[in-house]
Amino acid sequence: MAIKDYSCSERKFIVDGRSFAARQWGADDAPLMLALHGWLDNSASFNALAPLLDQYRIVAIDFAGHGLSDPRPEGMPYYVWDNVSDVLAIAELLNVERFGLLGHSMGAGVAVLLAACYPQKVENLFLIEGVGPVVTEAEAAPDQLYKALQKRQRIRNRDVNTYESYDEAVNARCGGRWPVSRQAAGWLADRGVSSRLSTEGAKEYFWHHDPWLVLPSPVRLTEEQVEYFLRKITSPVTLVLGSDGIEQPVSRIACFNEYQVFQFEGGHHLHLEADTAQLIAECLAE
Repeated sequence: MAIKDYSCSERKFIVDGRSFAARQWGADDAPLMLALHGWLDNSASFNALAPLLDQYRIVAIDFAGHGLSDPRPEGMPYYVWDNVSDVLAIAELLNVERFGLLGHSMGAGVAVLLAACYPQKVENLFLIEGVGPVVTEAEAAPDQLYKALQKRQRIRNRDVNTYESYDEAVNARCGGRWPVSRQAAGWLADRGVSSRLSTEGAKEYFWHHDPWLVLPSPVRLTEEQVEYFLRKITSPVTLVLGSDGIEQPVSRIACFNEYQVFQFEGGHHLHLEADTAQLIAECLAE
């Protein structure tokens, strides 16, 4: 199935002196849907799905340190709740009272926390392969902080992985922990790969997301805390899962007040594939 030809425009938002890049699909007067991508992805994650949701104005944001957005200050941890603050600030800049949220993976975690804190602002919640943020239980918190501190020491002198060609960088993303198609990897690379000259003077390519993103968070919420957030959500929730994706806790899903769940053939990034994107768009329209 061919991707629907539906042009998008580049957007830019300044939040606390930092620049956030975004892409917009749809008419300016359509209901706003903020699209939030997963960890180490970028707003191109919605290239297949966003054009199909033409009943909305889709604004897909590059999170801090991802895509074309500015990183956080050097050495600053990437906490999920700081992403929530950034998204809320961008929504305020767009000058709307209510909006929808479409989140994939990490972006779904951000969407859940925002919807719980501001139920009066979130009209509907679409989640793909995610039902809240990653957690660390209370008894594991000291070890979590220790591991984060140890890895922080090691990353200070570590360079990024480099590739001899753009295609090699794209292929590396195809075969990542959660594989994607060549087309999907190419979309992500358009906003995520840069080049430079090596010390030998040859051109080399690298994924330019902030290297500090790969560090584990020093502190996380517990499962009990996340479930309290989920119970605070009042908007209807549509959850889409892949048959070969990440298994989501049934106990979390049961916390929603109003929800429906759809499962389709595919992996963690099923929304990046044209055929599945069409199925997802249809269920989000219900």
